[in-house]
Amino acid sequence: MKQWTLLKRWTVVFTALLHAILLIIVFLLQDTVFPFLRFSGLVPLLLPIVSTGVAVYQGRVAGGVVGIFAGVLCDISFNQPVGAFTVLLTFAGLLVGTLADTVMARGFATYCISCAAVLAVSAFMQMFPLLFFERVPHTPLLIVAFRQTVYSLIYAMPIWFFVRALGTRAQRVGTLATVSVNKKQDNAGR
Repeated sequence: MKQWTLLKRWTVVFTALLHAILLIIVFLLQDTVFPFLRFSGLVPLLLPIVSTGVAVYQGRVAGGVVGIFAGVLCDISFNQPVGAFTVLLTFAGLLVGTLADTVMARGFATYCISCAAVLAVSAFMQMFPLLFFERVPHTPLLIVAFRQTVYSLIYAMPIWFFVRALGTRAQRVGTLATVSVNKKQDNAGR
């Protein structure tokens, strides 16, 4: 039993470290590289894609935890009200993860649809102050939000490879730990 606990702890620490590395790399890309690669004045949102992908492939707990950290990094990256992205991405991670655990299939189509939904809500959240407090016409804002969502979705494919690899790795190690415990229980029963 001690070996299983040690394996589980090591797995959790190693998986958390891999998620942290992925978040930092994506944050650095979003904050330092992509502002210089603007397309029609748009900068893609990459951290919501990571948060959503983790939720799809690893469930609500991992999606919520990664959503917290991705949200904090988004709040740092963009000039938004304090905690807006943190709350949004945490809620999105929990919701998408819960749906992936219960009713949605874990695949590329689900990942793309979930990313599109979270990116659209993120774009709406960014334009919310302009729409309601600054009285900017809604049609140009909706066009910009749509373009930003589509532009960000282009980068969902490369991020998908990493998020899926993390998800399948976590499932594989979790299954290995379960099999190891079951074998030990069978051996102890003999």
